[in-house]
Amino acid sequence: MPEATAAATANGIIAHYNETDGERLLTFDRDGRTAAVTQNVEGYAMLKVRPTADGDELERYYGFEMALDHAAELLGVDVHDLPIPDDAADMGM
Repeated sequence: MPEATAAATANGIIAHYNETDGERLLTFDRDGRTAAVTQNVEGYAMLKVRPTADGDELERYYGFEMALDHAAELLGVDVHDLPIPDDAADMGM
């Protein structure tokens, strides 16, 4: 996985955002539990939720909030506890 271009930490959760050749990637880590939200680099496709950055897709969502809700569930936290790096704030729009 490429080095994160942006990061944020809050509530014991570390969020990393980066872009690869094919997708935008927002990953979360909380005490060894992970979740990832991805979208194509053009930013218009549905968001995918995975258990890890390179894991199998669990679900697709049109809205960023819905994808974040699923990611929070995987981490066992409230969606409002997730830190979102500024560079990732426009995912799903």
